[in-house]
Amino acid sequence: MNLEIPDGLGDLLRDFTVAVLKERPGDLYDFAVDYFTKAREARKPKDVPMYIIVEDDDEAGEPERTAFKPKSTVGRYARRQSVSAERYNPEEDEDDDDQVIYPKTDEQRERLTKTVCGILLFRSLEPEQTQQVIDAMFEKKVSPGETVIRQGDDGDNFYVIDNGVYDVLVDIKGEDKKVHQFDNRGSFGELALMYNMPRSATVRSVTEGTLWAMDRNSFRKIVLKSAFKKRKKYEDLLESVTILQNLDRYERMTLADALVSRVYQDGDAIIKQGDDPDGVYFVEEGHIRITISSPDGAETDIGMRTTSTYFGELALIENKPRTANVYAVGKVKVAFLERDCFERLLGPCVEIMKRNSQLYTMYVSN
Repeated sequence: MNLEIPDGLGDLLRDFTVAVLKERPGDLYDFAVDYFTKAREARKPKDVPMYIIVEDDDEAGEPERTAFKPKSTVGRYARRQSVSAERYNPEEDEDDDDQVIYPKTDEQRERLTKTVCGILLFRSLEPEQTQQVIDAMFEKKVSPGETVIRQGDDGDNFYVIDNGVYDVLVDIKGEDKKVHQFDNRGSFGELALMYNMPRSATVRSVTEGTLWAMDRNSFRKIVLKSAFKKRKKYEDLLESVTILQNLDRYERMTLADALVSRVYQDGDAIIKQGDDPDGVYFVEEGHIRITISSPDGAETDIGMRTTSTYFGELALIENKPRTANVYAVGKVKVAFLERDCFERLLGPCVEIMKRNSQLYTMYVSN
């Protein structure tokens, strides 16, 4: 009997064997099921969203696309096929010079800046990108009872509330049901622009009010393109961090989306000994100086670190206060991962971090 060995079988079994020897699982069968399931998922193309919209009482946005079902495929829903087929690829968009700028007073810009900085969708933008968002917004006055967006319509604008009260309505079995109310704050309309889908809800003004709107093209170029650039930049950074090289591409992309950029000037204390841990830091640009404080307040230098290194993980792993001070040497840019995301996104790397932290503890104690 001639047996033909399938292509890739040798590599697959070799990688599995290495994983077994490395992890030393208690139950080989359970480990095998988990290993090959992940291996299969890693081969599938993944459409990872640029943002994960977290809806809360202050900023509900539109309901998710599963919150409603069209009653039929004819009528107004049938006209929306072109929207769903229209795709925006930020990697292919090289035109950065056609942004529309709407003039505003200093008072309007100041008020809008405060509003925009509090919106989840814009929190990861660089300062210059935030200013682009503000430049691209135009003012829209609304009257009581006016429909701002209608369920099933094409997504044309994204809206930020300056003032006024607005009801969010969803068509359920032919009857509009109120599912949320904005009261002088919040934003809506992003999902239809991000996911090329019809409006998933109706938003109607209850009182007179003022909205700031941004058109579809400006929204995509500023928000989606900046998200793409941020992800690509952080993916490259994470690939250069040795302990993160065992993450698969999907895990690395998810981690990149969770990182937030922070900038420190020369001498700034990034973390202070004794503080509660808030997250872990990856050095993006520049150098940092690490010191240990003695009981009399004197500080001893214990090292310098630069790009592609990380710090702040020890306090998270041991659930203890910070054991060292970290200062910026010159201008330093870091990518920050919040504590809540640490265990969830860096689970595969925690054991390696623990081993590294033990070496660090031995070094400090000697």
